[in-house]
Parts: sequence; structure tokens; C-alpha cells
Amino acid sequence: MISASPGRPQHLLLYEPRIEGHHLVYLRYIVEDLRQAGMQLTLALDQRPGAQDFIHEQLGSLLDGLRVIPARDQAGWRGGRGKAGAAAACLQLAGAQAAFLCSFDEIASHCLRRAAFGWMPPAVLRGVLGGIYFRPRFLRDGILSPNQLLKKWGFARLLRGGWFGQILLMDEYLHASLKASHPNAPAFFLPDPSPDFHGPAKAEARAEMRLPQNARVFLFYGGPYQRKGLDLAVAAMRNLPPESRAFLLCVGRQPADGALSRELARLAGSQRACQINRFVSRAEEELSFAACDAVLLPYRGHFGSSGVLSLAAAAGKPVIASDEELIGRRVREHRLGLLFPSGNAPELRQRIEQMANLPDEQLAQWSQAAKEYAPLCSREAFRCALLQSFARSLSDA
Repeated sequence: MISASPGRPQHLLLYEPRIEGHHLVYLRYIVEDLRQAGMQLTLALDQRPGAQDFIHEQLGSLLDGLRVIPARDQAGWRGGRGKAGAAAACLQLAGAQAAFLCSFDEIASHCLRRAAFGWMPPAVLRGVLGGIYFRPRFLRDGILSPNQLLKKWGFARLLRGGWFGQILLMDEYLHASLKASHPNAPAFFLPDPSPDFHGPAKAEARAEMRLPQNARVFLFYGGPYQRKGLDLAVAAMRNLPPESRAFLLCVGRQPADGALSRELARLAGSQRACQINRFVSRAEEELSFAACDAVLLPYRGHFGSSGVLSLAAAAGKPVIASDEELIGRRVREHRLGLLFPSGNAPELRQRIEQMANLPDEQLAQWSQAAKEYAPLCSREAFRCALLQSFARSLSDA
């Protein structure tokens, strides 16, 4: 437990106005860890009826004893100055000593561009603004667009002005680069976490899901976002030879109609795919990863980390991933599977066919590499990094 000490903010505002995708997963982890550390929390959340029901469904008893305030008021964003103004207004309403944005990306674009011209966030946030920055594209090497240059200048100005309590980056390479150029920046690396895996044996999982035991099952897990590349996976599967052992397991809420939905239905009708088209529980998630032989990550233009890669590692499953940005680098350096040129469905088809025909011994080697990588993105690694960021940022203050 983080013990109480003079100057340590024991009352923290957690600002999270969104509910989709990873947002509530991370909120749950953060609440668990900071409550365990003895910190008083006030949560600023989307309190509209539909969102409120979903939040209670996802967080359950974790909300017991916590004060929850609306991230919005009837006029829109609380405070009337966008999301940065809303975070500041929520901080004052909560009476908290610091604000932590579960996704700093919520305010980053507007806030950093303004800071580049000297227009700072609300003064109440100075020195107490922290959060997880998922996609700081301006920190990477190479030529930056005018928009990214503005963000880079604004970020540097906020750093110099001492606005940040802590900034947590989920890219270990960007974190190292930032610390090299700004050694005193309150920046910390935060692993993309996966809960410990407790799924059943593969044969048992396939029997429960009614999947073919002798196939090579490739799991696509996630939503219908174009950047996740489900269309590439479907195109690759469609063009495999009839005798291929490859089988597509598609898990997660997908479009109800359209060309992609029809192609998935055709694959399922020919016994080449199975689709679970809804949000799934943690138990169903584990069952899906237990049942597969490999996980597909055919992302296009994806910047940043991947929770699905962490889930695959925890389950000891190799991946086939786009060779771009952070995910490609992690797969290559940690020997987690095969890579293909981003956006290239024929190349993806070749990698699927290659992995479908490889001996079990090769898959076992990738599985062992995944298990060796998994502790780096475990739930415990996330907890330690999060608490360390509070301890170190406060001791440096």
C-alpha cells in the first residue's frame, strides 16, 4: 500500500467520460489499484441513463463507497471550455487534490495545440494533471505534419511549465525516447495489461464452442473498426484453397449488415468460420483464446499498443500481425509470430496458410516465446507501474 505522507494527494479525481472499447476496462483496473493503495477517489463519468447502466454492469461493486459526479452537465461539457475545462470543473466540484485522466487523449489534441500558442489549460490543473496517453503520435521519429508539430510544441511548453503530475505512455520505445530528450519529464511506461489466463485446454474449449478439433483456428477478437482489419482477415480466408485447415473464429460485436457481414456468413455457411457477434464476458473471452491456435492482428494504420496482443501472450498464442509501428516491432523483437505488410490481404492469406501447415513444434516455440513475454504485460506489471508513477511523480514534486 502507498502510505500517507505530507504532500501526497490522498483525494484523486478520475476523469473518464467514455464507455466504449478499452475505457471501462482501464477504469476498473485503475480504481482497483488506487483504492488498494489507500487513495480516496472521486469518479467523473458519463451519467446519462444508458451509459450509467453499462458502467454499473462493468464495474459493479467497485463503485460501492465511491463518489461519482457527471462528467457533463445539461449544457454539455461541464465548465463550458471543452473537455479540459470539464476536467478542471470536475476537479473543483470533487474537491480533489489532483486529476487523473484515464485517457489523456480525450483532451490532448485541443489542449496541446492551444498550448503551442501560449493558451494554457485552466490554472487549477497546473502541476496536478496526469493520465494515460495512448497515442502521442508527435513523439515518434520522422517528418511530422503541421498538426503534429503544434502538438509537439504544446507538449514541450506544458512540460517546461510543470503542468503534469505524471504522463503514462504505453509504448516503451517512445517512453525511452522522451526521457532521453527530457530527462526530468514526469513520464512513465505503463504496460498494456492482460488478466491472468485461466482458460481450459484447447480441446475442451473447442468442444464447448463446437469448433472443429482438427482445424487450425485463427481468432479475430475485437470490434468493427476499419483499422482493426477484419475485412482483410475475411478476404484472406475467402481466397484460401478449399483443402486448407484454416478456420476463422470471429469474436466481438460486428456490423449487422453490409458486405463484410455477408462474407462472414458465407464463410460460416461453408464451415470455414464461426462468428460470435456480441460483447462477450471474461469467461467467454478466455474460452475463445483457449480454443484458437493463433490470433490475427491485421491492423492498418494502427498507432500504439494492442490489448489483444497482451491477451494472446497471456494465453500463450502466436499472432499474425501487420508489420507496422509498435505492434510489428514487439512481434519481431519478442518472436511472437509472423508479420505481413500492412493492408495486404494476399500476403495475410499466405501467412495464414503458412501457419496452418506448420508442425505443432513450431507453434510450441512461438507459444513459449509468448509465455515469456506475458509477464511484461501482466495485470501485476500494470499495477506496479501505475503506483510507481504516483510515488515517483510526487516524490519529485
